[in-house]
Amino acid sequence: MANFENLVDVYHNSIKTYPDRELFGTKQNGQWNWLSYLDFGKKVDKFRAALASLGLKKGDRLALIANNRVEWAVTAWACIGLGIVYVPMYEQQNAKEWEFIIRDSGAKAVVGATDKIVEKIKGFESLQSTVTILISFDPATKTDDRVKSYTELMETTNKVPTATLDAEDTACFIYTSGTTGNPKGVVLSHGNLATNIAAIHTKMPMRSTDRTLSFLPWAHVLGQTCELYGVFSLGGSLAICEGVDKLLENLAEVRPTILVSVPRVFNKLYVAVQKTISSKPGFVQKLVAIALETRRKQRDGEEVGLGEGLVTSLADKLVFEKVRARFGGRLEYAFSGGAALSKDVAEFIDSIGVTVYEGYGLTETSPIVSANSPSGRKIGSIGKVFPGISVMTTDEGELCVNGPNVMKGYHDRPEENAAVFFEKDGKKWFRTGDMARIDPDGFIWIIGRIKEQYKLENGKYVVPTPLEERLKLSPFVANIFVYGDNRPFNVALAVPNFDAVQSWGAENGISETDPKKLIANPKVRALFQAELDEWGKAFKGFEGIKDFDLIPEDFTTENGMLTPSLKLKRRKVVEEYQGVLDALYTKKKSAGAKDEANA
Repeated sequence: MANFENLVDVYHNSIKTYPDRELFGTKQNGQWNWLSYLDFGKKVDKFRAALASLGLKKGDRLALIANNRVEWAVTAWACIGLGIVYVPMYEQQNAKEWEFIIRDSGAKAVVGATDKIVEKIKGFESLQSTVTILISFDPATKTDDRVKSYTELMETTNKVPTATLDAEDTACFIYTSGTTGNPKGVVLSHGNLATNIAAIHTKMPMRSTDRTLSFLPWAHVLGQTCELYGVFSLGGSLAICEGVDKLLENLAEVRPTILVSVPRVFNKLYVAVQKTISSKPGFVQKLVAIALETRRKQRDGEEVGLGEGLVTSLADKLVFEKVRARFGGRLEYAFSGGAALSKDVAEFIDSIGVTVYEGYGLTETSPIVSANSPSGRKIGSIGKVFPGISVMTTDEGELCVNGPNVMKGYHDRPEENAAVFFEKDGKKWFRTGDMARIDPDGFIWIIGRIKEQYKLENGKYVVPTPLEERLKLSPFVANIFVYGDNRPFNVALAVPNFDAVQSWGAENGISETDPKKLIANPKVRALFQAELDEWGKAFKGFEGIKDFDLIPEDFTTENGMLTPSLKLKRRKVVEEYQGVLDALYTKKKSAGAKDEANA
């Protein structure tokens, strides 16, 4: 196992070991250009000296508001080298959250992606006396003496050595998404992150020759640890995706060997590929069905006949190879985290020739607690714990974690720290908030979030997320929210995939394109009723959707329905659509009364 005590160790090891290897790829004027480890190191050294020249020192806090870009990585590693605690945020985050996080973290400096962001920060009255340094990545020159230009700062010729740090020194504050209130600052030490990176070296099949397409935000702990630190520590290369809308295009251009993602993206890929297969001739669809079943048998260790093997080879040549070509043709492994990945999706991706390793973690655990790996894999589980980490479940079924990856605590939140930490058997345990079971082989299976679980009027408990993820596999469902807290049954708000619905409508005599009129069409409603029934049939009867409404606006970060890490803000959705949800129960009750009167 690699011996990293802190992130400075990781930095020096990679720059020294892989100087000539490609590190970051960015697309400019239609061409991908690559920055080597050595040249990146020179940029980090310059910016580290620049930050020191501004008076920043070990223990100071620097807030960073930007999407993934080379300058983001330069800033982070420069902070690490000085022992500055960096506090990352998202460009698309609500400005009031920027203000809260900067104030709560005690940031002395703020680095923004654009002059516009920096101007916004300058306008916050509550930060006037605390934020003394503002830096913009924009190539535009500074607007006043208080704002520094990143470009100008990079002209420094000073040299400042890296700080001497130990495992307990704080590396960063990562603020949780705040699904139920103000975000909490998760305090992660150098040891928290360094031990997680070292464990990646021993558990995951990643090499210095690997390349990934980086589209997970580095402001989120999954992208940060697995890519910015993990891939970097192994000498791999990261192409920075132009945007999620360019994902497939960039995959084909960059030709990655590994992909780190969240289920939302894998689900979209699954739906797109299924649509392609359904357009093929009947005999090809039959070949694919046989091939998928054969791959399942192979995973389960069952005997496969010669004919099945030949059919699978043919299906691979006719279909699967072309699908892999859409991903660049070299993709070997897909790592999924951040939320539960549907077993159907995982098995499908695995069957087309891309090995899927699902893992589990939280911001508070740096993040990886467990993962499937070459040493052991069960699709649908979150694998076994990483080296040095222990897990247990409480009598209520809550998964608890102990290990060097567990956060130091929430910044200035003593009551919340007391709520998530407890002592048992001489160890300090962290409550994850997830319900889980651990099978006899040591594999962990997540059941759902405790806070998301609710009870129906009949006393039955429902965990909505697995049902929502399943229903989103329908090509017609872009998003869905399942609700039933203290109600007689579950209802749902479904956001249509309007492109798919309009294509279906054109084939079924519906020419309407206006979203609001389209969702009011009885044929469209019947389509969704059939889709929800079909995709939800694997769940228990009381978990099923008894009624639903179609809504034209998706849940997004912009309208406040999603967190920056793309999790539903359930309370916010209920607040916004309380009247619609109540009407579904009133309508169902009225229909029941009418049926009873007619009986």
